[in-house]
Amino acid sequence: MLSLRNTLIVLLVGVLLNTLLHASKPNVVYVLADDLGWGDLSCNNSDSKIQTPHLDKLAAAGMRFTDAHSGSGVCTPTRYGIVTGRYSWRSRLKSGVLGGASMHLIDTNRYTVADLMKDQGYHTAMIGKWHLGWDFVFSKGAPSNRFDLKGGDEIDYSQPVTNGPDALGFDYYYGHCGSLDMAPYVYVEDGRVTAPPNRITVNADYKGFWREGPTGSDFDHVQVTPHFVDLACEYIEEQSKTEQPFFLYLPLPSPHTPILPIEQFMGTSNTNFYGDFVRQVDWHMGQIMETLERNGVADNTIFVFTSDNGCSPRAGFEELEQVGHKPGGIYRGNKADAYEAGHRVPFIVHWPKGIKKSGVSDATLCLTDLMATMADITGADIPANAGEDSVSFLPVLQGTVKQVREGTVHHSINGSFAIRKGHWKLMLCPGSGGWSYPTPRETRDLDLPPIQLFNLRNDPSETTNVYASNTEKVKELYQLLETYVENGRSTPGPRLSNEGITEIDPAQFASLKTELGL
Repeated sequence: MLSLRNTLIVLLVGVLLNTLLHASKPNVVYVLADDLGWGDLSCNNSDSKIQTPHLDKLAAAGMRFTDAHSGSGVCTPTRYGIVTGRYSWRSRLKSGVLGGASMHLIDTNRYTVADLMKDQGYHTAMIGKWHLGWDFVFSKGAPSNRFDLKGGDEIDYSQPVTNGPDALGFDYYYGHCGSLDMAPYVYVEDGRVTAPPNRITVNADYKGFWREGPTGSDFDHVQVTPHFVDLACEYIEEQSKTEQPFFLYLPLPSPHTPILPIEQFMGTSNTNFYGDFVRQVDWHMGQIMETLERNGVADNTIFVFTSDNGCSPRAGFEELEQVGHKPGGIYRGNKADAYEAGHRVPFIVHWPKGIKKSGVSDATLCLTDLMATMADITGADIPANAGEDSVSFLPVLQGTVKQVREGTVHHSINGSFAIRKGHWKLMLCPGSGGWSYPTPRETRDLDLPPIQLFNLRNDPSETTNVYASNTEKVKELYQLLETYVENGRSTPGPRLSNEGITEIDPAQFASLKTELGL
């Protein structure tokens, strides 16, 4: 039997070992901008007319990835992939996005990146735009249209909100459910609405648009982004005083609509309100970095900045073109598309203690890769039925390899697939699959082949469809995509099931498959 003295020594050693273990693990701040184009950052695009000095500074001191991709051309499916390490088309969501009053999308039994970090001793927090659904209590039955929740009495705001981030591994959360143009406009903190609606608001302005809906007494659309960033800085301040490492997921609602820069940024970009809003987002990143530095944790914090998809037409493309600015840079398309500008996104990692050499990487990444990378960094094991489409890019940060992915699947707002391997990209649609020309509706009146193949090394702007002269490459990529779908995963491991999709075999590809011998 241990003496009291020996017992105290054992306890003290345990505490010290636990402290050292936690101290060796880096903090993580993962910032997800909303509808920010690859070419909006001046460090990505030498022709950008929007200057982003704070992000440029982070990129110069860290690693900037030029070939990073969101899991989809729109936000909900991308967010699903970030949290789960799984493509969203494997879930019940096959196209489009959720609304502001939608029920939860992620099965609460599914293992998430927050679960992984929590298991590794991290305090986990989500502050910002969730857009993955949570469950309000409806007093008069669920509304038929969860995008246009115009009335003020469908939701019982006094009741707990369930199956949100707290059911998926986050110790703390504060945010709103959908995009900032989707009602209800209320904040929810750890399952409780912070202030019930006291009015109905709407904004019909093209850039400043938000749908009509009930609005909380503490909710001001203009101040939502600054409010989230202030809370994030407060969280960093408090967690930095403890010995526990932290994982902060900060999905911003900007520069998505409503495009409402605060007064100090109006006119500062010399472009339009969208450019001003991008400047504001950049400034907020400086605030976060200053908070990390002031609290002495910047060197051992992995600070990731990226976007959920490409820039939206709501930014005012014609206005931006008049001053020579293209949010997608050299890439074709925009938000919602299977074309590159729909899903190629800025991606910056700042981590002084972990990045072997700062610079630029052309490694192909997907935002689903967060889970596997965090597992690699913390030494965690991912369950065999989780992180199905997540690949660690830690070796790229360490400089040991230049590429980590075999193939990457892209997905558009209407559910069109594309697959990338190396510099080859196969699109299983005749047009954009989204909002840029030719849209799915416009292709009905055009005599276009059902698929598109691009060599991105020779043709990064996707101007020339070369499928007819590269049938073997089409066959290779099509078969790889089918394998990823049928196996329920794109990474090594046991075969898993998807929800409602077992093969890529739409009727319009029947003749193509016959022609290729598939």
